[in-house]
Formats: sequence, C-alpha cells, structure tokens
Amino acid sequence: MTTTTQTLDTEILQTIAQMPEPLKREILHYAKYLIDNHSKEITQNAPPARKRRVGILKGTFVLPLPDDFDEPLEDFKEYME
Repeated sequence: MTTTTQTLDTEILQTIAQMPEPLKREILHYAKYLIDNHSKEITQNAPPARKRRVGILKGTFVLPLPDDFDEPLEDFKEYME
C-alpha cells in the first residue's frame, strides 16, 4: 500500500467509526453496491472477441515454392560475406 492509500483508508475508517450504527449499515450496503457495479462495468467495457474469418489469406502463398526458396536473398549478401 502506498502512503496516500494508507492515509485514505485511515481517514475512511476514522469517519465511519464516528457514525451511528444505522449509517454504518448504509455505508456497507453502498460499498457492496459500488463493488458490484464496478465489476459489471469492467466486463461490459471489454471489447468483444473478434472472430477469425476463414480463407482470408487464400492465394497469398503460391505453392509449389520456387527452387531457390532456401537460397540467401540478394539484399543480405553483403551481410553474409
């Protein structure tokens, strides 16, 4: 926990300690409500999974491969020497 969080937690606890019992119950109900809604917002904001389209790369790769497929490329010859 950071110092700011500890200070905030301490302040919240001190404030709640001064409240009468009925208000403490209301605070508890409200805190649970906030937690439930926050977790729902996170799941609702998650982007839907994109479905893969079948055959999107069809025709991209031409088979059979050329005979010189495994040969070094001309662009890299100076690095290979």
